Amino acid sequence: MSSFFRALVLLTLLGSCGSREFSAPRELDNACSIVSERPAYLRAFKAAERKWGVPVPVLMAIIYQESKFIGNNRTPHQYALGVIPIGRQSSAFGYSQALDGTWEEYQNSEGNRRSRRDDIKDATDFMGWYMSHTRDEVGIPLNNTRDQYLAYHDGRTGFKRGTWRSKGWLIRIASEVDSRAVMYDAQLRSCRKI
Repeated sequence: MSSFFRALVLLTLLGSCGSREFSAPRELDNACSIVSERPAYLRAFKAAERKWGVPVPVLMAIIYQESKFIGNNRTPHQYALGVIPIGRQSSAFGYSQALDGTWEEYQNSEGNRRSRRDDIKDATDFMGWYMSHTRDEVGIPLNNTRDQYLAYHDGRTGFKRGTWRSKGWLIRIASEVDSRAVMYDAQLRSCRKI
């Protein structure tokens, strides 16, 4: 019996080594608190900024809007007749809420089939990749948080077609994301993180 308990303890220890932190940081309205609580986030944001040119506060504000910094975030289930689950609203998953097809395009483009949407480093790299392509294809500067968010949400083609213009709620949210990026920028400068 003691060998059973030893094996159980060993499995528990091994399982805890592989676990990931998916919960949100405590103070989502305080950028300094977020990066102090999760130093890996700041490393990931800065790496994406160096590689793609997307400012750290822009990345943070869009991740806040998309997933509230919850690494394994998914869209809600849809229900038929109010009770029968028929699947999720979309395939969006992870910090960046990247859709399956867009994530696969990123993986193929960057040659990293092991990248994961629930890994902050991979998610921020994806966002930098996507936004730099948006700059190149649509002409939206990387520091234009509002328009980058609109193109991120509706896709580049949707942005060019102006699908967002008929979505008052999306325009309001894009302005909130822009305000959050300004707030995060001021906070990160005050605590000397950028």
